Amino acid sequence: MANLFSPLTIRGVTLPNRLVVSPMCQYSSKDGFINDWHLVHLGSRAIGGAGLVFTEAVAVSPEGRISSGDLGLWDDKFIQGLSRITSFIKEHNSVPGIQLAHSGRKGSTTPPWHGIKKMGKNVGGWSVISPSSIPYRDYEPLPEEITLSEINRLVADFTFGAQRAVEAGFDVIEVHAAHGYLIHEFLSPLSNKRTDDYGGSFENRIRFLLQVVEEIRKVIPKHLPLFVRISATDYVTGGWSVEESVELARFLNNIGVDLIDCSSGGIIPGVHIQTFPGYQVSFAAAIKKTGILTGAVGLITDAHQAEEILNAGNADLIFMAREMLRNPYFPIIAAEQLNVHSSWPQQYERAKKK
Repeated sequence: MANLFSPLTIRGVTLPNRLVVSPMCQYSSKDGFINDWHLVHLGSRAIGGAGLVFTEAVAVSPEGRISSGDLGLWDDKFIQGLSRITSFIKEHNSVPGIQLAHSGRKGSTTPPWHGIKKMGKNVGGWSVISPSSIPYRDYEPLPEEITLSEINRLVADFTFGAQRAVEAGFDVIEVHAAHGYLIHEFLSPLSNKRTDDYGGSFENRIRFLLQVVEEIRKVIPKHLPLFVRISATDYVTGGWSVEESVELARFLNNIGVDLIDCSSGGIIPGVHIQTFPGYQVSFAAAIKKTGILTGAVGLITDAHQAEEILNAGNADLIFMAREMLRNPYFPIIAAEQLNVHSSWPQQYERAKKK
């Protein structure tokens, strides 16, 4: 049996294989609600055989959206629609996961097909917040610096979002602490210039994330896995580093996080990142040495490549994004390439090669 298609049990949830549909924004929601696009997009990846299917980043508050087209979970009214998605994914033998997020200073933008520009309040935009009043781009409006009382509210937003996610039927919850969004903004010295208990030292900069994780772990069932996605490095001298990511993993492991989803970058624009197939795998390998499970992501496009990452002990799960957009049936095709018997939807059985 190929490792890629071996099951993995985390707490009380068993993933049927190691292929994960990474969270990918669709910018297709209205007022935070799911619609048929989300059902078909996520449902087709479950039909395609992925072991774990994540939603896009789901905002825990209205101002936590990246764009006005993002999904939301800041109110109970979103639960029913999301339940439709979780039910469909489970019906097709996959596990539904949700990524809880807050965009921070990178919020209130147009969708990428409109150039990812800041939206003014006159066209449906909103004021953005950040640990420090430093814009993502120099020419953008200054974000509002988060007060201590607002930090408590933000922790509660994530906590209530997790409770609603459980009620909606999600079996894996991931906290988005990467790509320059709010929690990453606390972690990185490039965006966090605070002089209180949430800025300065490493211990202070990780404080907000630890509080979010601790509160979520209190309110979700013990059998449900909790993941955290991080940017393992900012790729900039003086920014967040791989060494800090490794140390953070030890803290997270001790407070109930089960897996670190290892991405990178996104805190400031214009950073040159040398990309190549599997260019972020080394981050997952380094963090895995702390004893916590890891997920590898980044230009992983081939079944044999994915299998080699697992065989080398560099990660426990393979997160795939763009390749899953190109081919939602990558998992069942990968199984054939690795000579593994795969279960196809009975509606598609007649297309199977004899």
